[in-house]
Amino acid sequence: MNTLNELKKIISGEILTDFATRIRYSTDASVYKEMPLGVVFPKDDEDISKLVRFANDHQLALIPRAAGTSLAGQVVGNGLVVDTSRYMNKILSINLKEEYAIVQPGVVRDELNMALAKEGYFFAPETATSNRCCIGGMCGNNSCGANSLVYGSTRHHILALDTVLSDGSQIRFSDLTQEQFKNKCAQQDFEGKIYQSIYQLLEDKSTQEEIRKGFPDKKIRRRSMGYAIDELIEMQPFVDEKDKQSAPLFNFCSLLVGSEGTLAFTTKIKVKITPLPYPHKKLLTLEFRKIEDALEANIQILPFKPFAIELIDKTILDLAKQNITQNKNRFFLKGDPEAILVVEIIEENEQAIDQKIEAVCQLLNKQELIDNHCVVSGKDMARVWALRKAGLGIMSNVKGDSKPVTVVEDIAISPEKYPAYFKEFKALLEKYDLHCAYYAHISTGELHNKPLFNLKDKNEVLKFRKFAGDAALLVKKYGGSLSGEHGDGRLRGEFLPIMVGEFNYQLFIQVKNIFDPNHLLNIGKIVNTPAMNASLRYDAENIDERKYHLETIFDFSDTDGILRAIEKCNGSGDCKKSHKFGASMCPSFMATRDEKNSTRGRANILREMITHSQRDNSFNHKEIYDALDLCLACKACKSECPSNVDITKIRAEFLYHYYQQHPLPLRSWIIANYPYFNKWCMPISGLYNFICTNQFISFLFKKTIGFATERSLPTLAKCSLTRWAKKNLRKPENPIRCVYFFNDEFTNTNDVSIGIAAIELLQKLGYEVRLLPNQFSGRTYLSKGRLKKAKKIAHYNINLFAPIIDDKTPLIGIEPSGILSFRDEYLDLCDEQYKESAKKLAKNCFLIDEFIAHEFENQHIKSSSFTKEPAEILFHAHCYQKALSDSNTSIKMMQIPENYKVKEIKDCCCGMAGAFGYEKNHFELSMEVGNLTLFPAVKEAEDSVMIAATGTSCRHQIKDGTQRKALHPVEILRSALIETPQK
Repeated sequence: MNTLNELKKIISGEILTDFATRIRYSTDASVYKEMPLGVVFPKDDEDISKLVRFANDHQLALIPRAAGTSLAGQVVGNGLVVDTSRYMNKILSINLKEEYAIVQPGVVRDELNMALAKEGYFFAPETATSNRCCIGGMCGNNSCGANSLVYGSTRHHILALDTVLSDGSQIRFSDLTQEQFKNKCAQQDFEGKIYQSIYQLLEDKSTQEEIRKGFPDKKIRRRSMGYAIDELIEMQPFVDEKDKQSAPLFNFCSLLVGSEGTLAFTTKIKVKITPLPYPHKKLLTLEFRKIEDALEANIQILPFKPFAIELIDKTILDLAKQNITQNKNRFFLKGDPEAILVVEIIEENEQAIDQKIEAVCQLLNKQELIDNHCVVSGKDMARVWALRKAGLGIMSNVKGDSKPVTVVEDIAISPEKYPAYFKEFKALLEKYDLHCAYYAHISTGELHNKPLFNLKDKNEVLKFRKFAGDAALLVKKYGGSLSGEHGDGRLRGEFLPIMVGEFNYQLFIQVKNIFDPNHLLNIGKIVNTPAMNASLRYDAENIDERKYHLETIFDFSDTDGILRAIEKCNGSGDCKKSHKFGASMCPSFMATRDEKNSTRGRANILREMITHSQRDNSFNHKEIYDALDLCLACKACKSECPSNVDITKIRAEFLYHYYQQHPLPLRSWIIANYPYFNKWCMPISGLYNFICTNQFISFLFKKTIGFATERSLPTLAKCSLTRWAKKNLRKPENPIRCVYFFNDEFTNTNDVSIGIAAIELLQKLGYEVRLLPNQFSGRTYLSKGRLKKAKKIAHYNINLFAPIIDDKTPLIGIEPSGILSFRDEYLDLCDEQYKESAKKLAKNCFLIDEFIAHEFENQHIKSSSFTKEPAEILFHAHCYQKALSDSNTSIKMMQIPENYKVKEIKDCCCGMAGAFGYEKNHFELSMEVGNLTLFPAVKEAEDSVMIAATGTSCRHQIKDGTQRKALHPVEILRSALIETPQK
């Protein structure tokens, strides 16, 4: 570590060597784990050049890394991880005339395309991880995706690379004429030596013949195996004299793309940009009884020149039901198929698309291959693709220790050979008694075949390697590529001698030695790899079964314990998206762009610290506390993480156990008991409000307890909603139905006016509203880990409401964090004897927005009851509503007045997150989160536009961050009502 202190003095970037950071960077999206020496965040090319020279002087290995979504262990190692995604993430230039862009390696693919789309262009290669993977990583793996049928792989779109070679020199690689190539070979420096050595290595015709003979079938579009020397020998100056005019110019980029950072360190990338395809597109989804029928149908569809054909099997479709978001994305399914194909068709007009769809369906129906089909268009297409792209994460929802793993998931076979290959592959699975899931790019002959292995079992670990060897032999038999897009890494490198022959494998080793003679760059990947079942994420020889039976307050039986709930994170990095994509997960990462604040980063810390803890209380680790400290408990991970890693729930459980060993801070105690303070202070609300609003007194109070002094404090109403209701509840004549109103702790004391608006609206619309003696939801106790108190509250509420709430008499509430507790935490918090009652109750608890929208759809509420005056509304949905319900219900409710128009702000958490934003140590991040999307959207809105937000903390954040008052949607609807009760 003293050596690394020297490095800190010579580069402008950051170096972290703390234990927690090293844990976070010890894994990627693969099955591998190795502790690095530290993590470097370089700021520019010069930093990387200095870093490489330093590594030479001190014999340190360097591991280039961007988003860390690699599946073959490419960015796992025991050297220095060099993360370019934090600072080297800029689009440097876009040249439309010459159709190229220059980017740094940390630029996210979809963020580049957002910039290019404005000009009618895009960077064509894609991946399922395109909203967080970086261009540098795509170059490392030679990535591609669903559209590779049309656009090929990343290699086909790279024009030039600025690199740092293994001696620290900064070199650009691009097209070279024969004369330029000769001049390079004549240079008396390291760059010249590389050109000379590669030319000498590949110029011999017999060597070239061995390469052509050993490499996969040229017709396979996905060929990302080993070093692409087969690409070099087809360029000038290696081709015959008669072919030189038609042969491409020599360009080392074809070799470097797909080399996984083992040959040079990329610092800038010149990418070819492509005009956007026709805007007219539709998806044709086809349902099959057997996967074999889908494989045959794929061959039949290819002559129609679709844009993409993707397969999804029943395993993934069924697992998607367990994920809140992806279950909604199954909308297009009509039956229960064994497999589906998603066919994307893009043409110059709608008529051409429809004609092609009809022709495809007629052919497949004639051959009796399909059961059902569906045509999807417009915004719904994104939902279908989201389901397909979530495949990797969804598979982690398989219960138990046997999980679908990356091992043969990247095999590419010519599509016409795939049915025959698939038959033998299934026989191989039967030989090893393996079950497998299938999905992805069948149009180009690649399915992500994911067999289930229990890599915590040492016998399964041995089987893992043996199966991989047999699978490689099968791929070789069919002339396929062992890696189509995910790369070799340390997963497949061991089998390259089988795949290309020993002669070609020795060429690979020589290529490595030419570029990296001291073996500094990402060693152990592609060549000279360890055994593919070494350095796995789980140490099968030392599994501590006790860690899988930790006692918890929440019920984690659906995952067989809290540790397995944490282990569902496979590292695919869905939590690392930018706020620009309108997603909610993960707000603290979006604001900081720091791995430690991602769901993946937190899961890595939780898994490793709990697994290896030697303490009686396995949760008693400051590293875990620090990892979870900036979690806003927004619940986005519960719905958006394909693997359903619910960090909010895990965080609450952790805090409970952590505070068994540590004193609860005064601030946390006050927040947890906030509802009681409000209840006790209602008789003296005037004095309470004076303390909260007086500048001097409130400043002292906030400073004393650890609240941000910049924050305003919520005040109390003059009377409680309970008290108001005793005087004002009225039973309408011939009520439409009866509803119970959940008078939560915030509505009863702080947001009384909203509660009044909701009750008045319901009564005037003809509903009977009833209130029971109010009880807290327990939300504040959950947020601070006071789970036993929250459990008592849950039991009280279940006992109170379960006997009287049913589908005819629902329980409705206005505060999402309160009413949605019945549908979320209560189910896992309550004791076994309450389970059935809790499940029944959960089905009939609704946000008032949900209830009114549903009643409107059933024509119990009519637009004619509301004003016809126009209004514009800008709406922010509460995090829990987005995660556990649906923000569209609020939009539907607010648009019941026929001329009301609502625009939803597509943002993440507002940043307040209950009490999070009040706390001094969280205030700055809270405001940064708000400033991502919410605050700018509100500030840009005209004064005539009404601002709406469903959450009490959201409205407070909008007030503090923009000085605009936000209304609850029900207040807006109440003010629009013009008629007396309906009969």
